Amino acid sequence: MEFIVIYCTVPNKKEGKQIAKALVVRQLAACVNIIDKVESVFSWDYKLMEDKEVLLMIKTKKSLFEGVSAVIKELHSYNVPEIIAVNITQADKTYLEWIAHETK
Repeated sequence: MEFIVIYCTVPNKKEGKQIAKALVVRQLAACVNIIDKVESVFSWDYKLMEDKEVLLMIKTKKSLFEGVSAVIKELHSYNVPEIIAVNITQADKTYLEWIAHETK
């Protein structure tokens, strides 16, 4: 079984909590960390932008990526939400067992 962390930025903590709760309740994620006060610098329509955002760190199984992505797109207010998965290459075995137990 493979595990991933999905990074997703949202415009505010309220939206982040809504997405986080939906993912955990639907057993698509075992845990979502909500990191407030992230400053982002990015290009949008060829313009340099700066904004304050909230970062979600979503811990789940690799096989659930599409389901997580669908929920994020359903609840996210951005036209193009950031949904980036990173493979977990090393982790405590009992932590990974917990993720497996808490997700579909």
